[in-house]
Amino acid sequence: MTEDIFGTLPTRQGHFLLESGYHTDFWFTLDALFVVPTDIAPLVAALASRLRPYGVSAVCGPLLGGARLTKKNTSELGVRFYFTQPGTGSATGLFNAEYRLPAELHRRVTGERVAVVDDVISAGSSVRATIATLAAAGAATVAVGTFLVLGSAAIEYFSDYGVPIEALAQRDFALWEPVACPLCKAGTLLEDPVHLPMMATPIKPTSI
Repeated sequence: MTEDIFGTLPTRQGHFLLESGYHTDFWFTLDALFVVPTDIAPLVAALASRLRPYGVSAVCGPLLGGARLTKKNTSELGVRFYFTQPGTGSATGLFNAEYRLPAELHRRVTGERVAVVDDVISAGSSVRATIATLAAAGAATVAVGTFLVLGSAAIEYFSDYGVPIEALAQRDFALWEPVACPLCKAGTLLEDPVHLPMMATPIKPTSI
């Protein structure tokens, strides 16, 4: 089922800058992921089942995709819903993204046992920033949940951090720091994937 959903999403090969600061050669857009709720309902239920044993009292996700998936999981789990918003900082480098809770949610989240959820995770920049914001607000992140993990960087990081990650599938994914990026060394133009036309090509995630 995971392969069926993600295999239909538009993708593009190229040279892309990710929010984490890493470069990659692959991009696919998730804008259509939630258009037909019945298509992803089995994935939502499967992810909620993975998160249920952690005894979470709330689920939180970064805008946009993470928050949409989070709201669906709160219905499945019967817990509270929170979300974080991107900050306005302009810092460069790796993992400088900021995600913040709205003021009232910051006040309410104190003491919650939270599962942080995002639709797809590669390096985990928005999830890492969300966890930091939750910690500052007095909440504990007890698990991370996602439909799909790209590569192994996030799995390794959250394992070292002591937070389990529950993913329905994983696929290989290239990540390079800018100084080590072979596409930069080859002089390939670094593109903005958010504003590019996409081409549909299949991907084949493997279950984990």
